[in-house]
Amino acid sequence: MSSASAACPVVVAISVRDEEDRIAPCLYGLAAQTGRTVDHVVLLLNNCTDRTAARVDDLAPVLPFGLTVAHRIFSPAVAHVGTARREAMEIAGRIAGPDGILLTTDADGVVAPDWISQTFAAFDTGVDVVCGRAEIDPEEARAVPAYLHRQEAEEIAYGTLLDRLYHLLDPDPHDPWPRHTEHSGASIAVTARAWRRTGGIPPQPLGEDRGFMAALRRIDAPIRHAPGVTVTVSGRLAGRARGGMADTMARRVIRQDTQLDDALEPTADCLRRAMARAALRRLRDLSVCGRDRADTARQLADMLRIPADALARPLAGHTFGAAWESLERCSPSLHRRRVLRRDLAEQHAMAQAMIDDLVMEMGHGRSVA
Repeated sequence: MSSASAACPVVVAISVRDEEDRIAPCLYGLAAQTGRTVDHVVLLLNNCTDRTAARVDDLAPVLPFGLTVAHRIFSPAVAHVGTARREAMEIAGRIAGPDGILLTTDADGVVAPDWISQTFAAFDTGVDVVCGRAEIDPEEARAVPAYLHRQEAEEIAYGTLLDRLYHLLDPDPHDPWPRHTEHSGASIAVTARAWRRTGGIPPQPLGEDRGFMAALRRIDAPIRHAPGVTVTVSGRLAGRARGGMADTMARRVIRQDTQLDDALEPTADCLRRAMARAALRRLRDLSVCGRDRADTARQLADMLRIPADALARPLAGHTFGAAWESLERCSPSLHRRRVLRRDLAEQHAMAQAMIDDLVMEMGHGRSVA
C-alpha cells in the first residue's frame, strides 16, 4: 500500500478455542494500543466447551473497538486452526472492505502496546504483508526445560545465518536487514487486497500460516519481517491446536527431535537455492539479453541439473513467485533436505564462514552472484 497512515479500517481476526482464562489479556492488549488503534476485532469461537463466550460477553462493554463474536461447531475432521483462522479472516475481510488492513493473532497471546503502530510503520515502506515476532511469556518459559530453550536458540541462530545468506545473494528491497525469519499466525498483517488475491488462509490442519505465506509469495506480495512488531504467546505444554507449538514442546520434553525444523536446510543447499533465485530473477529481467542471458541460463541449468529447455515454464510464469515454485518442483537440486541435530554445529560454522567470505568479497567490490 502506498501509505498505511491513511484512514483505513484495521480489523483483527482471532480464532478461539477454550480460552476463558486467556481471552481477557488478549483483548486488553488490543485495547491498550498506543498511536494507531484497532477499529474492530473478530473472535471466531471454534468448538468451545468452557466459559469463553461468557467471559467475552462480560468484557465487550468496556472494549474501545467494535467486536464481532461468531460461534462455530465444526465437524471433527475440520475442527482445527486452519479452518477457524480462515473463517475469522473472511469475516474480518467483509468488515474491513477492499481498502482495509487485516491482522491475525492468537487467543493465548498478548500483543505489545505498539503492535499496530509498528505494523503500520512497516506498511508505510510500501509492503503488503508484515510479519511480527512471537516471544514466549517469561513466566511460562520457566516451566520449559532449559535444554529446549537452548535448542530453540541454536535453531534460531542457524536460521538467521541462512537468512543472512539469502540477503547477501538475493536481496529483497522490501525486507532489508535487519529482519527476522518468523511468519507465525500469532502476528501477521496483510492488506485486504493481497489477502483476497491469495484466496485466503488455506484450511489445512497444520501450518496454515506457512501455507498463507507461500500463497502470498506466489503472487509476489511484498513482505516485511519487522523486528519491532512483537506479541507475547503462551509457553504452555498443553495447547489447543493439535500439532501446534505446545504439542511440539511437549513432544520434545519426552523425546528430542533428531532433525531440525523442516524450514532449515544444509548450508550448501541454502547457498545453491539463493544463487538460483538470484539467477532466475536476472533471467526474468527483460533488460538482460543476448550473451549475458544465454550464459545465465546455462549456468542456472547446470547448477540445478536440469536441461536448459526446462527453464521455459519458470520463465513464462506470470509472477516471480510462481516461476520459482515451478523451478523448485522440476529441479532435483532444490528438493528440501533436513539437517540432523547432531550436525548443527558443523552447519552453523559453515554458514558463518560463507557469510564472512561473501562480506569480504563485497567489501572488495567483487560480485558474489
